[in-house]
Amino acid sequence: MTEAARRLDGRIALIAGASRGIGAAVARAYGREGAQLVLVARTVGGLEETDDAIRQAGGKTPVLAPLDLADFDGIDRLGAALHKRFARLDILVGNAAVLGALTPTGHIDPEVWRQALDINVTANWRLIRGMDPLLRRSDAGRAIFVTSGAAATNPPYWAAYAATKAALEALVRCWAGELGKTAVKANLLDPGVVRTAMRAQAFPGEDPDTLAGPDSIAEAFIRMALPSWDRNGEKVLASSLR
Repeated sequence: MTEAARRLDGRIALIAGASRGIGAAVARAYGREGAQLVLVARTVGGLEETDDAIRQAGGKTPVLAPLDLADFDGIDRLGAALHKRFARLDILVGNAAVLGALTPTGHIDPEVWRQALDINVTANWRLIRGMDPLLRRSDAGRAIFVTSGAAATNPPYWAAYAATKAALEALVRCWAGELGKTAVKANLLDPGVVRTAMRAQAFPGEDPDTLAGPDSIAEAFIRMALPSWDRNGEKVLASSLR
C-alpha cells in the first residue's frame, strides 16, 4: 500500500485491549493504514508483539501504554498524557472485555460480577469520560465500542457478560445522543463469530480452525473510523461492512 493510499494517515487512534485477538488485529490494520497508534492493554508482552508486527509492516512506531483498565485513575492519567502529547484524539476503540463465568445467575461469584462490570462497563465509561474532550478536538472524532449479540439474545448462563454488554450499548447510545451537534460519532460494532481466546473459553469443544480469524473483521473497524463515516449511535454488524 502506498503512502497516498493509506486511509488513516495522520489520524491518532487509541485501541484498548490491543495485546491480542480483535484488538491486535485492529491495531495491525490501522497501522497499515497509516494511523499513529496508542495501544493499551494489561499484558506488556502482548503489546510488544503487536508493536513488532506493526513496525515490521511499515507502520508508525506505536505508543505503548501498559494499563489494567480496572485502574480507573490510570485511564484519567492516560487522557491527560495524550492531551499533553497530541492535544487531540481522532479514533477510540473500546475493545477490552472479560467473559465472566458461564454459570447460573444465582451462582455468579460477586468478584466475577464486579470484574465484568469494571472492565466491560465502567472502564469504557472512564474511557469516554477521559477521551471525550480529546475526540471533540478532532475534525472527525470516531469512537467504536465492541459489543455482542448476547446483549440482545440473553442466553442462559451468560448473565454477567450479556448484562454488561447491554449496559455498554445503553452507555454508548446515550453518549452518542449527546454528540449530535459535534463532529464526533460513537457507535457499537458486533464482530459476530470470530476466533479469539474468549470464544475458546466460552466454547471449549469448538474447533477454532472452523472460525474466521480476527483479521477478517478489521475492515469494518477501518470504515467506521474514517472521517466519511456519518452514522451515530448505531449497532453495526461487522459482516455488513466486509
